[in-house]
Amino acid sequence: MSWVLFNVFIISMILLDLFAHKKPKMGIKQALIWSSFWIGLAFAFNILIYFTHGPQAALEFLTGYLIEESLSLDNLFIFLLIFEHFKTPEEQLHRVLFWGVLGAIVMRAIFIFGGIALVSHFHWIFYIFGVFLVVMGVQMFFQKEKNISLENNRLLQFLKNFLPMTSDYRKDRFFVFEANRWHATPLFVVLLAVETADIVFAIDSIPAILAITLDPFIVYTSNIFAILGLRSLFFALSAFLKLLHYLHYALGSILAFVGMKMLIAPWFKVPIAITLAFVVCSITVTALLSVYFPKDNDDNDKK
Repeated sequence: MSWVLFNVFIISMILLDLFAHKKPKMGIKQALIWSSFWIGLAFAFNILIYFTHGPQAALEFLTGYLIEESLSLDNLFIFLLIFEHFKTPEEQLHRVLFWGVLGAIVMRAIFIFGGIALVSHFHWIFYIFGVFLVVMGVQMFFQKEKNISLENNRLLQFLKNFLPMTSDYRKDRFFVFEANRWHATPLFVVLLAVETADIVFAIDSIPAILAITLDPFIVYTSNIFAILGLRSLFFALSAFLKLLHYLHYALGSILAFVGMKMLIAPWFKVPIAITLAFVVCSITVTALLSVYFPKDNDDNDKK
């Protein structure tokens, strides 16, 4: 019954989001209001989890939600690079992100239940996830810049070679019918790039949440709540994201931490409260460092 009620609720929220944002652009004030709404909704649901499933489940949900939300900041940065690369008109970002969020919800559900099924039947995969997270965390920790090679993306290359495409954007259309055939617009390519980024993001984030709990309901709901506010969060933080140049240290540390937690689980169970504290402290410290020690652009200005 909980699954049915939750999915009905999510569908209602998606419809609310669709009809509430009919304008092509979302201002910073509106974005902040809606981001606060989605975050507040997640915390309200967390309270509901506390009374219906108990304090342990509520702590697991909160930790999982904060991990997914913090990792989503990295995903938003990738979105920003995609939009800049394709020179996507600002008024079309809202539409791409809406359909991107819908696709992310579907893909996330597939990844979650697939991952839980694998871990349940083949417990050794749990340790492979742990090693994967540690490796990804170390790589993310030491990366200096965000790079995205869309020119080498095989899916996009396939589309450009075999799918007729228009040379320019056609308002908010993904496809247009011209010269007796359908043509994809650059906006459709942008959407596919966003969905591809969502898949890559899920590969990182799903093992991370499985390190917190294997309860399908907690894993699923914490992920969905993190995704629901992704669109508003993008518009609220798009300018601020470029300033978070130390963020990769926090995300890398979080992934490596939960990966190690998975690997040492047979001998030592790291309390959820410690994981939660580590996530909050990592994000807070790197955000403060980014603000108080901004990236030095003097060399670029002199050139």
